[in-house]
Amino acid sequence: MDLKRMQHVLALADERNFRQAAERVHLTQPAFSRSIQAAEEEWGMKLFDRGGRGGVVCTAAGMHVVDRIRRVVNDWRALERDVVLYRDQEIGDLAMGIGPYAAATLLGPLLLDLRMRHPGVRLRVQVTNPAVLIQCVAREEHEFFFGDVRYARDDPALQVTPISGHVGGFYVRTGHPLLSARPLLTADIGAFGLVTSRLPEPVHVILCKLMDCTPEEGPPIAVECDDVHLLKTLTLGTDSVMIGTPNLVRAEVQAGTLHALAPRDLPEVRTSLGVVSLRGRTLSPVAAYAVEFLSQMANEDGEAA
Repeated sequence: MDLKRMQHVLALADERNFRQAAERVHLTQPAFSRSIQAAEEEWGMKLFDRGGRGGVVCTAAGMHVVDRIRRVVNDWRALERDVVLYRDQEIGDLAMGIGPYAAATLLGPLLLDLRMRHPGVRLRVQVTNPAVLIQCVAREEHEFFFGDVRYARDDPALQVTPISGHVGGFYVRTGHPLLSARPLLTADIGAFGLVTSRLPEPVHVILCKLMDCTPEEGPPIAVECDDVHLLKTLTLGTDSVMIGTPNLVRAEVQAGTLHALAPRDLPEVRTSLGVVSLRGRTLSPVAAYAVEFLSQMANEDGEAA
Protein backbone atom coordinates (compact mmCIF):
# COMPACT_ATOMS: atom_id res chain seq x y z
CA MET A 1 0.00 0.00 0.00
CA ASP A 2 1.40 3.39 -0.96
CA LEU A 3 1.58 6.38 1.34
CA LYS A 4 -1.30 8.21 -0.36
CA ARG A 5 -3.71 5.32 0.22
CA MET A 6 -2.55 5.01 3.82
CA GLN A 7 -3.42 8.69 4.27
CA HIS A 8 -6.90 7.94 2.88
CA VAL A 9 -7.41 5.19 5.46
CA LEU A 10 -6.21 7.52 8.20
CA ALA A 11 -8.53 10.31 7.05
CA LEU A 12 -11.58 8.02 7.16
CA ALA A 13 -10.65 6.72 10.61
CA ASP A 14 -10.40 10.32 11.88
CA GLU A 15 -13.47 11.80 10.13
CA ARG A 16 -15.78 8.75 10.36
CA ASN A 17 -17.53 10.08 7.26
CA PHE A 18 -16.74 9.38 3.61
CA ARG A 19 -17.68 12.83 2.34
CA GLN A 20 -15.67 14.70 4.97
CA ALA A 21 -12.69 12.36 4.60
CA ALA A 22 -12.76 12.76 0.81
CA GLU A 23 -12.75 16.55 1.17
CA ARG A 24 -9.82 16.35 3.57
CA VAL A 25 -7.65 14.54 1.01
CA HIS A 26 -9.02 16.54 -1.95
CA LEU A 27 -10.78 13.66 -3.74
CA THR A 28 -14.29 13.14 -5.00
CA GLN A 29 -16.31 10.85 -2.79
CA PRO A 30 -16.51 8.05 -5.41
CA ALA A 31 -12.77 8.13 -5.97
CA PHE A 32 -12.17 8.11 -2.22
CA SER A 33 -14.53 5.16 -1.73
CA ARG A 34 -12.69 3.20 -4.42
CA SER A 35 -9.38 3.89 -2.68
CA ILE A 36 -10.69 2.53 0.65
CA GLN A 37 -12.15 -0.50 -1.07
CA ALA A 38 -8.85 -1.15 -2.81
CA ALA A 39 -7.04 -0.96 0.54
CA GLU A 40 -9.36 -3.56 2.06
CA GLU A 41 -8.96 -5.82 -0.96
CA GLU A 42 -5.19 -5.47 -0.91
CA TRP A 43 -4.98 -6.54 2.71
CA GLY A 44 -7.79 -9.06 2.46
CA MET A 45 -9.82 -7.83 5.42
CA LYS A 46 -12.51 -5.32 6.24
CA LEU A 47 -11.10 -2.17 7.84
CA PHE A 48 -14.33 -0.18 8.38
CA ASP A 49 -17.94 -0.85 9.33
CA ARG A 50 -20.32 1.41 7.44
CA GLY A 51 -23.80 2.70 8.22
CA GLY A 52 -24.11 2.25 11.97
CA ARG A 53 -25.35 4.89 14.38
CA GLY A 54 -21.80 6.09 14.92
CA GLY A 55 -21.15 6.52 11.22
CA VAL A 56 -18.08 4.83 9.79
CA VAL A 57 -16.05 3.05 12.47
CA CYS A 58 -12.93 0.94 12.40
CA THR A 59 -13.20 -2.80 12.74
CA ALA A 60 -10.82 -4.49 15.17
CA ALA A 61 -8.52 -5.16 12.22
CA GLY A 62 -9.00 -1.56 11.10
CA MET A 63 -7.96 -0.19 14.51
CA HIS A 64 -4.79 -2.27 14.40
CA VAL A 65 -3.98 -1.10 10.85
CA VAL A 66 -4.83 2.55 11.54
CA ASP A 67 -2.53 2.60 14.59
CA ARG A 68 0.37 1.33 12.49
CA ILE A 69 -0.46 3.66 9.60
CA ARG A 70 -0.52 6.65 11.92
CA ARG A 71 3.02 5.86 13.04
CA VAL A 72 4.20 5.39 9.45
CA VAL A 73 2.63 8.66 8.28
CA ASN A 74 4.04 10.56 11.25
CA ASP A 75 7.49 9.13 10.55
CA TRP A 76 7.16 10.07 6.89
CA ARG A 77 6.20 13.64 7.75
CA ALA A 78 9.14 13.83 10.13
CA LEU A 79 11.38 12.51 7.37
CA GLU A 80 10.11 15.14 4.92
CA ARG A 81 10.68 17.87 7.50
CA ASP A 82 14.18 16.64 8.35
CA VAL A 83 15.16 16.36 4.68
CA VAL A 84 14.20 20.00 4.13
CA LEU A 85 16.06 21.06 7.27
CA TYR A 86 19.10 19.04 6.20
CA ARG A 87 19.01 20.48 2.69
CA ASP A 88 18.83 23.99 4.14
CA GLN A 89 21.72 23.22 6.53
CA GLU A 90 19.56 23.60 9.61
CA ILE A 91 20.39 20.14 10.97
CA GLY A 92 23.06 17.53 10.30
CA ASP A 93 26.62 16.64 11.15
CA LEU A 94 29.90 17.81 9.67
CA ALA A 95 33.18 16.01 10.26
CA MET A 96 36.14 17.64 8.54
CA GLY A 97 39.89 17.99 8.77
CA ILE A 98 42.00 21.08 8.26
CA GLY A 99 45.75 21.56 8.16
CA PRO A 100 47.43 23.66 10.87
CA TYR A 101 48.42 26.58 8.63
CA ALA A 102 44.95 26.82 7.09
CA ALA A 103 43.35 26.44 10.53
CA ALA A 104 45.38 29.33 11.93
CA THR A 105 43.74 31.85 9.60
CA LEU A 106 40.56 30.27 8.26
CA LEU A 107 39.05 27.95 10.86
CA GLY A 108 37.94 30.59 13.37
CA PRO A 109 35.87 32.56 10.84
CA LEU A 110 34.34 29.35 9.46
CA LEU A 111 33.25 28.03 12.86
CA LEU A 112 31.88 31.43 13.85
CA ASP A 113 29.89 31.62 10.63
CA LEU A 114 28.53 28.08 10.97
CA ARG A 115 27.50 28.54 14.60
CA MET A 116 25.71 31.78 13.79
CA ARG A 117 24.03 30.70 10.56
CA HIS A 118 23.49 26.99 11.21
CA PRO A 119 23.34 26.38 14.97
CA GLY A 120 21.56 23.05 14.52
CA VAL A 121 24.53 21.48 12.72
CA ARG A 122 26.91 19.46 14.88
CA LEU A 123 30.57 20.04 14.04
CA ARG A 124 33.63 17.85 14.52
CA VAL A 125 36.89 19.39 13.33
CA GLN A 126 40.34 17.83 13.54
CA VAL A 127 43.42 20.02 13.14
CA THR A 128 46.65 18.17 12.43
CA ASN A 129 49.10 17.55 9.61
CA PRO A 130 47.73 16.71 6.14
CA ALA A 131 49.23 13.21 6.00
CA VAL A 132 47.01 12.15 8.92
CA LEU A 133 43.89 13.98 7.76
CA ILE A 134 43.98 12.61 4.22
CA GLN A 135 43.90 9.11 5.67
CA CYS A 136 40.83 10.14 7.69
CA VAL A 137 39.12 11.10 4.42
CA ALA A 138 40.13 7.78 2.86
CA ARG A 139 38.60 5.92 5.85
CA GLU A 140 35.43 8.07 5.55
CA GLU A 141 35.93 9.56 9.00
CA HIS A 142 35.89 13.07 7.49
CA GLU A 143 33.88 14.35 4.55
CA PHE A 144 36.78 16.44 3.35
CA PHE A 145 40.18 17.80 4.24
CA PHE A 146 41.25 21.41 3.65
CA GLY A 147 44.96 22.13 3.56
CA ASP A 148 48.12 21.20 1.66
CA VAL A 149 46.99 18.73 -1.02
CA ARG A 150 50.43 17.50 -2.09
CA TYR A 151 50.06 14.44 0.13
CA ALA A 152 47.01 13.27 -1.84
CA ARG A 153 47.92 13.74 -5.48
CA ASP A 154 49.02 10.16 -6.09
CA ASP A 155 45.91 8.50 -4.66
CA PRO A 156 43.31 7.71 -7.37
CA ALA A 157 40.58 7.22 -4.73
CA LEU A 158 40.79 10.89 -3.75
CA GLN A 159 39.42 13.95 -5.49
CA VAL A 160 41.86 16.85 -5.23
CA THR A 161 40.72 20.41 -5.93
CA PRO A 162 43.51 23.01 -5.77
CA ILE A 163 42.48 26.41 -4.38
CA SER A 164 45.44 28.72 -3.82
CA GLY A 165 48.94 28.93 -2.42
CA HIS A 166 51.31 31.16 -0.49
CA VAL A 167 55.04 31.67 -0.78
CA GLY A 168 56.79 30.00 2.12
CA GLY A 169 59.68 31.57 3.99
CA PHE A 170 61.72 31.87 7.15
CA TYR A 171 60.86 34.23 10.04
CA VAL A 172 62.84 35.32 13.10
CA ARG A 173 62.41 37.66 16.07
CA THR A 174 63.63 41.24 16.30
CA GLY A 175 67.37 41.31 17.07
CA HIS A 176 68.04 37.83 15.70
CA PRO A 177 71.71 37.34 14.62
CA LEU A 178 70.69 36.26 11.13
CA LEU A 179 69.13 39.65 10.38
CA SER A 180 72.60 41.14 10.11
CA ALA A 181 74.14 38.27 8.15
CA ARG A 182 75.26 39.37 4.66
CA PRO A 183 75.09 37.53 2.38
CA LEU A 184 72.62 35.05 3.88
CA LEU A 185 72.40 31.46 2.65
CA THR A 186 69.82 28.85 3.59
CA ALA A 187 72.57 26.70 5.11
CA ASP A 188 73.29 29.49 7.63
CA ILE A 189 69.82 29.07 9.12
CA GLY A 190 70.20 25.45 10.19
CA ALA A 191 72.38 26.18 13.20
CA PHE A 192 69.51 27.98 14.95
CA GLY A 193 66.96 25.17 14.60
CA LEU A 194 63.76 25.23 12.58
CA VAL A 195 60.28 25.29 14.09
CA THR A 196 57.55 24.17 11.72
CA SER A 197 54.59 21.94 11.13
CA ARG A 198 55.24 18.73 9.22
CA LEU A 199 56.90 19.60 5.92
CA PRO A 200 55.61 18.26 2.58
CA GLU A 201 58.09 16.00 0.82
CA PRO A 202 58.99 18.53 -1.93
CA VAL A 203 59.90 21.14 0.70
CA HIS A 204 61.83 18.52 2.67
CA VAL A 205 63.90 17.70 -0.44
CA ILE A 206 64.67 21.36 -1.20
CA LEU A 207 65.80 22.12 2.35
CA CYS A 208 67.98 19.01 2.53
CA LYS A 209 69.73 20.08 -0.68
CA LEU A 210 70.25 23.68 0.43
CA MET A 211 71.30 22.77 3.98
CA ASP A 212 73.63 19.98 2.84
CA CYS A 213 71.95 17.16 4.75
CA THR A 214 70.84 13.73 3.62
CA PRO A 215 67.16 12.83 3.22
CA GLU A 216 67.61 10.35 6.07
CA GLU A 217 68.96 13.06 8.37
CA GLY A 218 66.43 15.60 7.22
CA PRO A 219 66.68 19.36 7.74
CA PRO A 220 67.57 20.58 11.25
CA ILE A 221 64.07 20.77 12.70
CA ALA A 222 64.13 21.63 16.40
CA VAL A 223 60.35 21.55 16.94
CA GLU A 224 57.71 19.99 14.71
CA CYS A 225 54.26 21.01 15.91
CA ASP A 226 50.80 21.58 14.42
CA ASP A 227 50.05 24.52 16.74
CA VAL A 228 50.94 27.66 14.78
CA HIS A 229 50.45 29.88 17.86
CA LEU A 230 53.08 27.84 19.72
CA LEU A 231 55.48 28.03 16.76
CA LYS A 232 55.20 31.82 16.79
CA THR A 233 55.69 31.91 20.57
CA LEU A 234 58.90 29.90 20.23
CA THR A 235 60.13 32.14 17.43
CA LEU A 236 59.42 35.32 19.36
CA GLY A 237 61.10 34.01 22.50
CA THR A 238 64.16 32.19 21.14
CA ASP A 239 66.60 32.22 18.25
CA SER A 240 64.57 29.48 16.51
CA VAL A 241 63.64 30.09 12.89
CA MET A 242 60.01 29.57 11.92
CA ILE A 243 58.95 28.21 8.56
CA GLY A 244 55.71 29.87 7.59
CA THR A 245 53.79 31.97 5.11
CA PRO A 246 53.08 35.72 5.12
CA ASN A 247 49.43 35.35 6.06
CA LEU A 248 50.35 33.45 9.24
CA VAL A 249 52.65 36.15 10.59
CA ARG A 250 51.09 39.26 9.06
CA ALA A 251 50.22 40.85 12.41
CA GLU A 252 53.65 40.17 13.91
CA VAL A 253 55.48 41.47 10.84
CA GLN A 254 53.35 44.61 10.80
CA ALA A 255 54.07 45.08 14.51
CA GLY A 256 57.79 44.67 13.89
CA THR A 257 58.20 41.66 16.19
CA LEU A 258 58.88 39.09 13.45
CA HIS A 259 60.97 39.58 10.32
CA ALA A 260 61.34 37.64 7.09
CA LEU A 261 64.72 36.26 6.12
CA ALA A 262 65.77 36.30 2.48
CA PRO A 263 68.46 33.72 1.75
CA ARG A 264 69.82 34.47 -1.70
CA ASP A 265 69.84 30.80 -2.74
CA LEU A 266 66.25 29.99 -1.66
CA PRO A 267 63.94 29.38 -4.64
CA GLU A 268 60.27 30.32 -4.47
CA VAL A 269 58.49 27.58 -2.56
CA ARG A 270 54.70 27.79 -2.42
CA THR A 271 52.09 25.99 -0.38
CA SER A 272 49.48 24.05 -2.33
CA LEU A 273 46.18 24.68 -0.61
CA GLY A 274 43.06 22.82 -1.65
CA VAL A 275 40.29 20.37 -0.86
CA VAL A 276 40.55 16.59 -0.68
CA SER A 277 37.47 14.37 -0.68
CA LEU A 278 36.59 10.87 -1.84
CA ARG A 279 36.25 10.66 -5.61
CA GLY A 280 32.67 10.15 -6.77
CA ARG A 281 31.12 11.22 -3.47
CA THR A 282 28.72 14.15 -3.17
CA LEU A 283 29.40 16.41 -0.21
CA SER A 284 26.57 17.08 2.22
CA PRO A 285 25.00 20.55 1.90
CA VAL A 286 26.77 21.87 4.99
CA ALA A 287 30.12 20.39 3.86
CA ALA A 288 29.71 22.01 0.44
CA TYR A 289 28.94 25.31 2.17
CA ALA A 290 32.05 24.97 4.37
CA VAL A 291 34.26 24.21 1.37
CA GLU A 292 32.94 27.25 -0.51
CA PHE A 293 33.45 29.45 2.55
CA LEU A 294 37.02 28.24 3.11
CA SER A 295 37.89 28.51 -0.59
CA GLN A 296 36.67 32.07 -0.83
CA MET A 297 38.52 33.08 2.33
CA ALA A 298 41.72 31.35 1.14
CA ASN A 299 41.61 33.20 -2.18
CA GLU A 300 41.04 36.53 -0.42
CA ASP A 301 43.84 35.70 2.03
CA GLY A 302 46.16 34.92 -0.86
CA GLU A 303 45.39 38.23 -2.56
CA ALA A 304 46.04 40.11 0.69
CA ALA A 305 49.36 38.33 1.14
